[in-house]
Amino acid sequence: MPGLEPSSGVDRTVGNIAILPPELFAQTCQRILTHLQGQTRGVDSAEISDRFQNAGIRLDQDALEEVIRFLLLTFRSAGKSNLSGAALASRLGEGCSRWPPASLQVLQQLWSEQGALVHTQQEAQAMLGIGQLVDMQWKLGMAVSSDTCRSLNSPYVSLLLKLANTSGLITQRSFEMTVPQFQNFYRQFKEMAAVLETV
Repeated sequence: MPGLEPSSGVDRTVGNIAILPPELFAQTCQRILTHLQGQTRGVDSAEISDRFQNAGIRLDQDALEEVIRFLLLTFRSAGKSNLSGAALASRLGEGCSRWPPASLQVLQQLWSEQGALVHTQQEAQAMLGIGQLVDMQWKLGMAVSSDTCRSLNSPYVSLLLKLANTSGLITQRSFEMTVPQFQNFYRQFKEMAAVLETV
């Protein structure tokens, strides 16, 4: 379980958790627990980042994703071990002295209320280990010039994919393709959808 072996990474992550007000930390934990109970496809780090910024908490994206991954791993490990809320808080407190008592109390309370649901969901998902496509957005654009070419007049399609990896963290990937490449991409998606409907 994270937090049991002292390391600078865990200390840094717990230090970042320590700057969060208990209410904001509880909301973040609740979003992660909701995902682990199978009620959402993933944990949207961009949405959590917006909440932090609105509350005046400045945490860069990498640090935020470390916190989310740490909490996902902590809750998954606690579910696998079928720990009680008190045992979870105790182990985390023993593993790192930087834990604020209010944060440990939030973890203990939320895990006591929802740990059994996470454990049940983990058992149900034990055989599934693939990521999911959460959202896909596209737009058509026209490249009219560049630094090296004065007149391109070339249409392109810009894609933005939101993907939930197997740990539940939602990441965004964007790329561009020509219109013929996009048409081929679309045909392949239609073929995959048709095959999946027959399963």
